[in-house]
Amino acid sequence: MSKHKSEIETANLAAVLDDRVAEVYGPGTEIDGLVRLSGGASRETWSFDALPPGRARRPLILKRDPLDEKAPGPLTEGEVQLGLDRWTEGRLMQLAGEVGVPVPDVPFFLHADDRTSAGFVMQRLEGEALGRRILREDEFAAARPKLAFQCGQAAARFHSIPRDRLPPLPYLPVAEALDYNRDVVDSFDQPHAGFEYAFHWLRERLELAGDRVGLVHGDYRNGNLLVDGTGLAGVLDWELGHLGNPLNDLGWICIRAWRYGYYDKSVGGFGEVSDLLDGYEAGGGERVSLDSLHFWEVFGCMRWGVICMTLAFTHLTGKERSVEKVSIGRRAAEGEYDLLQLVD
Repeated sequence: MSKHKSEIETANLAAVLDDRVAEVYGPGTEIDGLVRLSGGASRETWSFDALPPGRARRPLILKRDPLDEKAPGPLTEGEVQLGLDRWTEGRLMQLAGEVGVPVPDVPFFLHADDRTSAGFVMQRLEGEALGRRILREDEFAAARPKLAFQCGQAAARFHSIPRDRLPPLPYLPVAEALDYNRDVVDSFDQPHAGFEYAFHWLRERLELAGDRVGLVHGDYRNGNLLVDGTGLAGVLDWELGHLGNPLNDLGWICIRAWRYGYYDKSVGGFGEVSDLLDGYEAGGGERVSLDSLHFWEVFGCMRWGVICMTLAFTHLTGKERSVEKVSIGRRAAEGEYDLLQLVD
C-alpha cells in the first residue's frame, strides 16, 4: 500500500471511530493516537484512545478485516469455515466475560460500510502476551506458579457457556478432524512416518476423546494469554473459536511447542498438569482423566505439526513467499519427535 493510500485509509477509519465513540461514550468524545499495530494480510489490529469530555481516557484496540480483503461472513447453521468473522469473535469475548473469564471488555462493534470493514473494539489491557517473556522475566515470577490453575479455571468457565447462547460456530467432530488433517498431509505428497503413526494411534483410541460438545477457544496457549504481575489478566485471540470437545483446549495448552524451552513444566512452560486440572474443577468443570488429556495432547501435537507443514508449503508452492512461514514449517520435524515421545 502506498503512503498516500495508507494516510487516506487511516483518516477514513478515524472518522468512523470518531462517530462511534461519540455514540458510545457521549457527544464530544474524540479519538487520539490511532496507529496500526500489525501488518497481516487478512487481519488488522489498531490502537487508539477515546477521550470523553471531562472523563478519563479509555485505551482501546480495534480488530478488523482490511478494506481490500473479503471479510468472512457470519456462519449459517452447520457451515464449516476456518477463522471467524469479527462480530462472532467479539461476541465470544463478551460471552466469556459474562461467565467470569478474564477478557478485554468489548464495548462496541463496527459495521461494514463504504469507509471501513466490520470489526470490533475492545479494552486495551496492561500486561505481557509474549510467551518467552512470561517465562523468563522476573516481573512475572510471582504470577507463574498461579497460571496453570488460573488457566484451568478460565477454561472451565468459557467451556460452560450454554450452546444455545453461542452464535453459529463451525463444528468438526474429532473423527472428521483426523480425516481432515490426514488429507492435508497426504496432499503434500511427502512421507512423514511420525504423523502417520499418530493418525493410527489416535484413530485406535477415539473413545478416550470423550463425547462432550461445547465452545472450544481453538488456540488456548501460552502466547495468547495476557499476564501481569499477579497472574492471568486476559484470554486473547478467539478467532479460531468453534464447537467441539472442550478438552481440546486443555491438550493444546500442554503441547511441548508452547513451553518455549521450559520443558519440565507441562502446562505452557509455567505449570503442572495437576494445577491445570484442579483449576478446571474449581471453575466448575468435570474432573478430567489423565488418559483423555493425553489423547488431546497427542491430537494437539499432531495438529501443530500439520500447521507447520501447511505453512512451509504455502511458501514452497509460491502461494505466499514468506521467510517466517518457511522457518516455522521446519518445525514439523520437532512435532514428529514430540509425537513419538508422547505415544511411546
